[in-house]
Amino acid sequence: MRIAIVSDIHGNRAALEAVLIDLKQTAPDVILHGGDLAHGGSSPAYIVDRVRGLGWQGVVGNADEVLFRPKSLTEFSSSLPQLQHLWTAIEEMAAASRDALGDERIAWLSTLPMHQIVDSVALVHASPSSCWRAPDQAASDAELESTYGGYGKPIAVYGHIHHPFIRDLAGLIVVNSGSVSMSYDGDPRASYLLIDNGVPSIRRVEYKIEAEIKALEESKIPHANWIVRMLKTGRPEMP
Repeated sequence: MRIAIVSDIHGNRAALEAVLIDLKQTAPDVILHGGDLAHGGSSPAYIVDRVRGLGWQGVVGNADEVLFRPKSLTEFSSSLPQLQHLWTAIEEMAAASRDALGDERIAWLSTLPMHQIVDSVALVHASPSSCWRAPDQAASDAELESTYGGYGKPIAVYGHIHHPFIRDLAGLIVVNSGSVSMSYDGDPRASYLLIDNGVPSIRRVEYKIEAEIKALEESKIPHANWIVRMLKTGRPEMP
């Protein structure tokens, strides 16, 4: 079985469309999404409608939860008051995303589950207990195993950190799928995961970044320049 996992699209239409073209070539049997669909890009409503139309099953991400449960941002950010400038920017962008999505799409996002299990693969956005907190790419083998080993599946996949990797532990492969939009590993290309008969690989896909930048500018969403900087560099930055 070939399973693709497409995570952290963040409203980036140009990146998603490039990934869809690549998916036609890799021809997976099942495609799952890893959450964080709409918030953070030029085209939140388009992305939600596209994913729903494709019939992809998936999981809820923190950037989805902040749209239907704004209090989740307050709960998470309370332990990091020194980053208030960041939290304010995220909330201002989230408010614009809510306006663009409308009540029905936001209600649909609220129905997304925390986990998906397909064949030998367990998928979660961040970690089993939270869609906001996850091990980063430098996490120890012990931390990864304690976080994801409870699924009892040979492959555990998450997104959230925008930094793809594959870690082969004893009896468990932990994979981060990377992100379709706003990669944080220095490679601005879109990233998604393909698992071919139990063997995972990261796919990197070129897309027209300038098209998304133009769309961001035309959308007039708050802090668009912040997103543009991250799209260009493939690195996280502060607003």
